[in-house]
Amino acid sequence: MADLSKRQELLLGLIIREYVDTVQPVGSKPLVDKFHLDYSSATVRNDMMALTDAGYLRQPHTSAGRVPTESGYRYFVQRLVGGDADLSLAEKRTISHQFFQAHGDVDQWMRLAASILAHHSSAASLVTAPAADRPAFRHLELISIQGRQILLVLVLQGGSVQQQFLTLEDPLTQDELTQLAGQINGQLAGAEPSVVEQQSATMPPLTQAILAVVLELMHRAAIVATAEMVFDGLTNVLSQPEFSDPVLASRTMRLLEEHSLLSEFLGRVLGSEVGGVQVVIGGENNWEDLRDCSIVIARYGAPGQATGALGVIGPTRMAYGRTISAVRYVSSVMGELVSETLNG
Repeated sequence: MADLSKRQELLLGLIIREYVDTVQPVGSKPLVDKFHLDYSSATVRNDMMALTDAGYLRQPHTSAGRVPTESGYRYFVQRLVGGDADLSLAEKRTISHQFFQAHGDVDQWMRLAASILAHHSSAASLVTAPAADRPAFRHLELISIQGRQILLVLVLQGGSVQQQFLTLEDPLTQDELTQLAGQINGQLAGAEPSVVEQQSATMPPLTQAILAVVLELMHRAAIVATAEMVFDGLTNVLSQPEFSDPVLASRTMRLLEEHSLLSEFLGRVLGSEVGGVQVVIGGENNWEDLRDCSIVIARYGAPGQATGALGVIGPTRMAYGRTISAVRYVSSVMGELVSETLNG
């Protein structure tokens, strides 16, 4: 990323803000007039040409002004977003009060977070349910049903409960099942799937068969947790001029409707740090389905216990400063609520 002069940075920031507001190419003279710049139109025009040559701006038509490129937005997000776009103190107080009224209901928190983010970003929002950072074994029960049939009840760290019936090769009494479950609990308390798999290889065939089911349930729990998403503001995105093209609108709706795509995306790009905001612009050349969109996301929750994700999806022409501020603040509020719930 090429360094820019202070004047070029100023102009790039102004052009991006103006384009976000107007959706019109920005010319040098209107820029000088509107912002009362101390530079001549010729000087600004020369800097805009330099920014174009550097790949931060492009000119849609020969006689038109300039519009930002993905590289321009990226430079803006990494170096130019300032505190002027932060949520006001009054807005933060209103948001906190709204969450206080939700009375400890996680579903309400998710819906409220999605609504707030959609409102403050004028884009679409998504929130996933808090879940154990990594599925970890907590407790196992084996309950005799009839003959060789038993019910396996698996409790994971964080309280998630998974159940499955299975049929043993030979019948066991309830006392034998309880003893077997106790042995497994003693060896695997707190174990993640990789540890369960390693331990299983050294155990008797019956225990291996039970742990194969345990592993399946642990993986299933992780997928289900990621799939629990709440969306809001879809009409905000589809009403943007960028998505007046039916093809672009259809591709964007597919992205938002197919949770598996978003789950895969979140799994690959979302960092482990709680509260850290990440910005993905135009798919970063890796995600074809996102090439017309940008995503601002953060992880929230109690580190090492249970976390979820929340964020905003919109066109690359996004009010990044305000959106980043909203995502950061809502993730901090949600994190406090989850921590208080888990730790009393």
